[in-house]
Amino acid sequence: MMSLVRPELSGIKPYVPGKPIDEVKRELGLETVVKLASNENPYKVPDAVLEAAKRALSEMHRYPDAASYHLVRAIAKKLGVSPDEVIVGNGSEYIIDTLMKVFVSPGDEVVYAVPSFVVYRIAASVMGAKRVEVPCKDYRHDLEAMAEAITDKTKLVFVCNPNNPTGTIVRRDELDQFFASVEGKRLLVVMDEAYFEYAKDPNYPDGLQYFRRYGNVVVLRTFSKIYGLAGLRIGYGIAPKEIVSIYNTIREVFAVNVVAQAAALAALKEDAYVSWVSMKVYEEKKKLYEALSKMGLPYVESEANFVLIKVRDSKLAFEEMLKRGVVVRPTDSFDLPNHIRVTVGTPEENEVFLKALKELLPLLR
Repeated sequence: MMSLVRPELSGIKPYVPGKPIDEVKRELGLETVVKLASNENPYKVPDAVLEAAKRALSEMHRYPDAASYHLVRAIAKKLGVSPDEVIVGNGSEYIIDTLMKVFVSPGDEVVYAVPSFVVYRIAASVMGAKRVEVPCKDYRHDLEAMAEAITDKTKLVFVCNPNNPTGTIVRRDELDQFFASVEGKRLLVVMDEAYFEYAKDPNYPDGLQYFRRYGNVVVLRTFSKIYGLAGLRIGYGIAPKEIVSIYNTIREVFAVNVVAQAAALAALKEDAYVSWVSMKVYEEKKKLYEALSKMGLPYVESEANFVLIKVRDSKLAFEEMLKRGVVVRPTDSFDLPNHIRVTVGTPEENEVFLKALKELLPLLR
């Protein structure tokens, strides 16, 4: 049967998510596990969001609104765009996959930084695209090199800002220069801003400004991170009307379930909660920096809700942390060996992590 499989799919390495808490408990016989591997919001969602989700369960015997009518309009109002410039999907990954289907044919080129979100590589490979991987420079996107890598065959360029797994940002002046250098080229720039709400650097650019200025920009955001809806899978994007129209033509009919729509609609009203989580993560991140500096472990300052830490052996760090009930993310699958990515958790979770890290210092430095 393997002879029937599309040749483009051979050799694709699957996305490796963070280990689920229940799985770790079963495998290692642990009663308590702290998961800091998937960049989730560790704080419970507001009661209003939870209640909206519960109410939606009474409609679970019905198909959801295929157009996500109310959610699309709420997103449009919040961001100051037209409803026909909004796309929603079963997580940002789904939207990325669908954009690939819309734009990429076998042999077309897709440009992105490495290390960055692994889904760009997987989705491009599935479509038979040529992957143009531009190495990061000092853990940051090298936009000048990315612009130079663009050819007449380039269809999509992904800019992950803040970048996953490094947490670094592309500054406003760098992005201005990048767009000036690619203006007029027949391609689409996808600004992946999954961690947008966490960034506090005054030089961090809002992708919507570039969407409004240019006609070839898509901005992706998500409810999975700061809004705390990772388990419901819902992402959204802002795109030119003609792209939204094509996207809606080929996407799954019922791409966002009824509970996700209800919870996301309620979450959009929780500005105070979003600000609180963002500040809480920022404060806890500073504590992690201080502790890592005292331990002599190199790290990358992050504008997201995670920290990248350099270690001697990432696989060993992952396994030894796991034995101590802490799940972190080795970044080998991002083509970044000898590093682990650690989500900023609650104060209590971070203390457990730092205690385990201190025990392992002789193995990590």
